[in-house]
Amino acid sequence: MLILSVIRQVLDAEENVRIKDGRVDLSSSKLVIDTMDEYGVEEALRLRDSGTGVEVVVLAVGPARCEEALRTALAIGADRAILVETAETLDVIAVSSVVAQVAKNEGAELIFCGGQQADWDSQGLGAAVAERLNWPQAAWTTALKLADGKLSGTHDVDEGSESFTMALPAVVTTQQGLNEPRYPTLPNIMKAKRKELKKEPLEQFGVAAKLKLVSAEVQVKGRLGKILDGKDAVAAAGELVDLLRNEARVI
Repeated sequence: MLILSVIRQVLDAEENVRIKDGRVDLSSSKLVIDTMDEYGVEEALRLRDSGTGVEVVVLAVGPARCEEALRTALAIGADRAILVETAETLDVIAVSSVVAQVAKNEGAELIFCGGQQADWDSQGLGAAVAERLNWPQAAWTTALKLADGKLSGTHDVDEGSESFTMALPAVVTTQQGLNEPRYPTLPNIMKAKRKELKKEPLEQFGVAAKLKLVSAEVQVKGRLGKILDGKDAVAAAGELVDLLRNEARVI
């Protein structure tokens, strides 16, 4: 059985966003695997480690620098990696087409995607891939078990949580709480250098972006810089509420 785990390389949460020439500039920033995608890689590894005869393949669709994120996933324990290299920024729908085609080519039976992509701020990738393949999807999973060709588990819904069972092939989106991702060890980092990382050009998938990025900007709201000094607690609280309501307009 082959599990395809899709990962995105995104800006580290501790880094500041920089804009240059109307675009986000990542040239000097620390980039990491999207946190929600890490849960997908970890869950795939746990299914493999449970003795179910699983091969774990990680897939990234993006620029050449994504090789670093794939090497990290290999060091965590993935068996091999695929990079579909593109110089242009692809939207969720375009990426879903690539993922679906790779899944078919590789004979994947289970696909993991992060519940929400940090760079797009979108929850659409898993659903779009499932629609293209006509596979069932479980979103926002919090527990998973694989047995006899079926997936069972729990996932979050608007009303709380519910249990599910579905047959493979399937698409699953992952989130915090599903597991605790492992860290790459030094021996595994060295082993990762010898694992297969296949690079494929975007052109062979016949995919083009449907959404064009025109420009990007960082919105900055200036501070009011007011200090409530020399007042008792009740008077200060009243003035603070007035400032928040009438000047900051947040309540």
